[in-house]
Amino acid sequence: MAVGACLRKAGLDFTILEREHQLGASWRHRYERLHLHTIKRFSSLPFLPFPKGYPRYLPKNLMIEYLEGYAANFSLQPRFGEAVHAVRRDADDWIIEATSGSLRSPFLVVATGYNAEPAMPSFPGIEKFKGKVIHSADYVNAAPFAGQSVLVIGMGNTGAEIALDLAEGSARPTISLRDGVHIVPRDLFGVPNQMVAMLATKVMPLRANDTVFPIILDLYLGDLKKFGVKRPRQGILQQVADAARIPVIDVGTVRAISRGAIKVAPGIAEINEDGVVFTGGQHGKFDAIVFATGYRPNYRSFLSTQDVQASEGPPGGDTGIYFVGFRNSVTGLLRQISNEAVAVADDIVRRRKERADRLH
Repeated sequence: MAVGACLRKAGLDFTILEREHQLGASWRHRYERLHLHTIKRFSSLPFLPFPKGYPRYLPKNLMIEYLEGYAANFSLQPRFGEAVHAVRRDADDWIIEATSGSLRSPFLVVATGYNAEPAMPSFPGIEKFKGKVIHSADYVNAAPFAGQSVLVIGMGNTGAEIALDLAEGSARPTISLRDGVHIVPRDLFGVPNQMVAMLATKVMPLRANDTVFPIILDLYLGDLKKFGVKRPRQGILQQVADAARIPVIDVGTVRAISRGAIKVAPGIAEINEDGVVFTGGQHGKFDAIVFATGYRPNYRSFLSTQDVQASEGPPGGDTGIYFVGFRNSVTGLLRQISNEAVAVADDIVRRRKERADRLH
C-alpha cells in the first residue's frame, strides 16, 4: 500500500495483487489486544499521517481503520484473492503467474511481509500431548484458557504479550525461554523507547549503545536473571543488525513475571501426554500449549533462489525487482517500510526515464 501510494503520487500505473480477500489481513488475523509498539508520529505510511485523535500507540482496530482510509485516499484497489504461484524473468520483464492468470512488468515489488507464514517447530512427542495446541497466529484472547495452565513457547513480542493476556485473563501462563532475550520498556522514563533508540543511534556508535543500554535497563526493569530471564551476550543493536531480532517491548509482562503471575521455564527437551520435560529434567503439566515461535517470509516459494540472491538489498538493482518490508529496524518496521516505499518509487521513476531516453 505504501509503494502504491508513492507510485500514485508519481503518476505511474501499477497493479497490486493481494492473496487475502480484504485490506489489512495481517492485522485483522492477530490477537485482540494487539497494539503498535511504535508511536504514531513515526508509524504512518507516506503522505498521510494518523488522525490527531488517535492515541500514541494504535490498537488493532484503529490501525485497520487507518489502512482502509489510506487505500481510499490514494484510490488503491488491490486485486483480492490473487495468490502468486511463480515469478520468472523473461528478457527485460518479470512474468508473474497468479490465481487468475499471468502478468508482465518491467518492475516487480515483493511486499508479502516479514511475517507471512507461521513458523511451527517440531518437538519430540508433540503428537502425544492431549491438551490444546495452537500457534500464536490462531490465538484470539484468554477466554478459552481461563483457569488453565498454559505453556507459551517463545518470548518474542507476541509470546510476551500473549502470556500477559493469559495472566490477566485468569489463566496460569508459563513462558518457555530457550535462549536469552533483550527486554526494553515501551516508554523509558516517560519517553517512547523508539525515540530513545533514534537519538542514541545518532549520537553514539553501536558498540557504545550496547554497553550503556543494559546498565540503564537493569536500573529501570530490575535484575531479571533471578526469574529465569537471561540477556543474550550479543548487544541489542548488534542483534538487530546481524539477525534482525527486535527486543521485546515490555507493556507489563516484566511486572507480571516479578509478582509470579507468569512463570519462566527453560527450553523444551520433549513433550508428553500431560505436559513437557524441560532441559535439565524438570517436568511441567499443562492444559494447553501456544507456539509463539514467530513467522517467516514466503517469497522463496515463488521466487527462485538465484533471483533472490541477485536482487535482495536496497533499491537500485539492475533486474527491476524490489523487496519492501523485510528489514527489521530498531526504530520501527513501519517507519522502515515508508522509507523503502519512497526509495523504490523514486528508483522506478528514474529507471523508466532512463529507458525512455534510450529508446529516443
